Amino acid sequence: MPIPINHSRPKRKSAKENAFNQIQQWIIEGTLKPGEKLNDSELAEALGVSRTPIRESLQLLEVQGFVKMYPGKATQVTEVKKESIKDLLPPLASLQALSAELAISHLNDEVIKLLERTNERFAEAIHSKNYFSALRIDEEFHQIIVDTAKNPYIHNIVADLQAHVRRLFFHNSIILTKKSIDEHQTIINLMVRVK
Repeated sequence: MPIPINHSRPKRKSAKENAFNQIQQWIIEGTLKPGEKLNDSELAEALGVSRTPIRESLQLLEVQGFVKMYPGKATQVTEVKKESIKDLLPPLASLQALSAELAISHLNDEVIKLLERTNERFAEAIHSKNYFSALRIDEEFHQIIVDTAKNPYIHNIVADLQAHVRRLFFHNSIILTKKSIDEHQTIINLMVRVK
């Protein structure tokens, strides 16, 4: 049997990474509710891993502000503060703007077309009032620019901030509007013009 050689290999993830991603997703989507106490044994059983990767994941989630650990007592999901959007969006917008500046030197027709297609999909989601899909596509749009900027530090910080944006969306703190469609197109136009 001929085995293809030009393929991307799947990235292997550790038990800690898998546990972290799943627990974070449950917190973001509200499966694990604000204020809820977390039991590392129950999480380990649910995810089919030992308690060690669960504890490591919870420590990372505490650093990100998704849980609060009280040593010897409990670990709780942090409360959602709707007003935190005022603190969250300015640094995210600044990093996205910096990414756009850095991406210009790596910009090509393929990236521009990808941005335009992504914005079209975003517009469709907004017009059909599928706001969860619109949020995901909005993230995709900005992630294309962040990836094109090729700066791992910005990439990591934006990913952390974006997780909090997603959580606020699920708790009805963020509403996407048709105005964002035009803003995306303005970003594309400016990047092309400066290129």
